[in-house]
Amino acid sequence: MDNTKEIQGKMAHDPHYVFSYCKLRRQVWVAGPVIVGAGPSGLATAACLKEQGVPSVLIERSNCIASLWQLKTYDRLRLHLPKRFCELPLMPCPKNFPTYPDKQQFIDYLEAYAKRFSINPVFDSSVERAEFDESIGMWRVKSVGMKGEETEYVSRWLVVATGENAEAVVPEITGIGEFCGEVKHTSEYESGSIYNGKKVLVVGCGNSGMEVCLDLCNHNAKPSLVVRDAVHVLPRDMLGKSTFGLSMWMLKWLPVRLVDRFLLFVSWLILGNTARFGLDRPTVGPLELKNISGKTPVLDVGALAKIKSGDIKIYPSIQQIEDHSVQFLNGETEIFDAIILATGYKSNVPSWLKEKEMFSEKDGYPRRPFPNGWKGGCGLYAVGFTKRGLLGASMDAKRIAEDIGKCWKLESNHLVTTKQSLMSLQP
Repeated sequence: MDNTKEIQGKMAHDPHYVFSYCKLRRQVWVAGPVIVGAGPSGLATAACLKEQGVPSVLIERSNCIASLWQLKTYDRLRLHLPKRFCELPLMPCPKNFPTYPDKQQFIDYLEAYAKRFSINPVFDSSVERAEFDESIGMWRVKSVGMKGEETEYVSRWLVVATGENAEAVVPEITGIGEFCGEVKHTSEYESGSIYNGKKVLVVGCGNSGMEVCLDLCNHNAKPSLVVRDAVHVLPRDMLGKSTFGLSMWMLKWLPVRLVDRFLLFVSWLILGNTARFGLDRPTVGPLELKNISGKTPVLDVGALAKIKSGDIKIYPSIQQIEDHSVQFLNGETEIFDAIILATGYKSNVPSWLKEKEMFSEKDGYPRRPFPNGWKGGCGLYAVGFTKRGLLGASMDAKRIAEDIGKCWKLESNHLVTTKQSLMSLQP
């Protein structure tokens, strides 16, 4: 006997209807969306849905919200952009926060955000599989808890909020397994205090690589930086304003290439010719490159001065590693005590989402570029994949909530109208 109608009726009155069928396995029918990932993107979507009157279930594999911020970031981290560009929808950052809040301040903001909107994720629950069941027109999302208990969430909507930084990228480097010193990713790096007096090689010259090198310098370590590709280094602030804020304002009136020329000219005045220190610039401007590839320019907070002074040495790509020594493509060989991989993160969506239309199996990003990558078919959505940081995630969270909210209200009105019609027919 098909009891789908009965179950959907119960769902209408209980947004989290639980149908248990085994001690370690249970099925949860969710009236609203299932959101995978309790980082800023997932929190923003849950809050916007709540404003629309739509309940949701938020699933998180770690034991806290914003696990990347809380568990996998270094101590000296600050927001690279001004706080007004990093606020989540419906709740601004506190006025007493500095322009660039530090790690703990931003975590406090996110926790206050979750509390304000009564967002209570299901923690320690890792999603292993999600697929659309055409026979019932719903998504089946299977998660596994810390003790191996399985839960299957069934919902009409699925929001993928695991984002661009779900898994650390560890490159294949010849001989790295033979290195006798410490090797770690920046997701495991906390502070340079344990590297006092040691020679440390940082691989990767993005914002994280630059900041880790600066932190190592501040703790009397001897860092070197591997710069494999051309990179744009811009001052974090110029002309008394944040570089990012100034860029956003100029883009309202001027084309990207003209804004790029302005940024590069002012950067040259402030920072000088970075190519002299081993930091060649790409031929494409910083904003145009960001639009094309998603590669973010480095916003300098002091590392460049250490490079100029020789406190941070620049090396080209690694050729191979042996014992404590590293051989570079230019023929130089140097001995190091530790290697830190500032090689970024990647999406893990293809490992658990069984869907081939919306998301690319190659990189785990939506196939359609911003601003059209937030919505797929069959009630599938994506948030946090815009390559535009928290500002892009907030924009998509609003779009998703409005889209689901319209459907939710239409169905609610239909149910009310049907109920009223039935009542009018009663004698």
